[in-house]
This record gives sequence, C-alpha cells and structure tokens, in this order.
Amino acid sequence: MDMVIDFTPLSALLGGALIGLATVALLALNGRIAGVSGIANAAFGRNGSGRGWRLAFLIGLPLGAGLTWLLMEDAGLAATAAAGDLNLFIVIAAGLLVGFGTRLGSGCTSGHGICGLARMSPRSLVAVIAFMATGMVTVALVRHVLS
Repeated sequence: MDMVIDFTPLSALLGGALIGLATVALLALNGRIAGVSGIANAAFGRNGSGRGWRLAFLIGLPLGAGLTWLLMEDAGLAATAAAGDLNLFIVIAAGLLVGFGTRLGSGCTSGHGICGLARMSPRSLVAVIAFMATGMVTVALVRHVLS
C-alpha cells in the first residue's frame, strides 16, 4: 500500500491557527480548556451542567472535517478511503487504545498538546513527548517493518 502524501504547509498552518483560535475562544468566552477527552467525559457524565456546549463542540468536530472534505477536492480523506485497507476491528481496537491512553495520561493530545503546553505545564510536556515518540515509533514500524 503506497500512499502519496501531499503535504501543503499553508493548509496545515491555517488549520493550526484555527485550532489555536478556537482554543483561545473557548478559554476566553467559557473559561474552559479544549481537551476533547475531558469535554467528552463531562458531556456523557452524570452531571448535566454544561452538557449543551460540550455536545455542540463534539458534534462540530466531525462536522468540520466533513465540511472540509466537501469544500476541498482533496482533503486527504480520498487517499485513506481509496486504500481500502480499513479493517473495522483495527479501527475499533485503536479507538479503545486511545481512550485507555487518555485515561492513563490524564488527558488527550488536544488537552496536553495545545492547552497544557500553552500553560507551560511540565506534566503536559512529558505527555506530548510520549505521544510524539509513540507516534514516530508506530509510523516507523508500520512503514518499514510491517510493510
């Protein structure tokens, strides 16, 4: 499976700026940190306080991706769908592992990587280093050892 990577720095910069802007807006307007795992946990938790904005935030994540896919001819999703190698068991297992990891790491990549680093949290720095190292090792294994 050879996948062509079409990296466009301008779209990556724009996406990063929009994520940063949304994070700052959530903190400034709502006093909340944009950690997706914490938002999801509270949205489906027992306490109904703030459930509305949390559900809107969570629904907006896939809707934003879908809108990007519709508006842009090649948003990267076509290559993934064309590969045809998406195994449902692996996708579910990966989702469960990510969920376990966010519990183990007391937060997710968005909470630690975007918000925690901006607050200069040492715990978030360690978490981001662990996320990045794991990602690099995984890519190296999948691309160079398993393929």
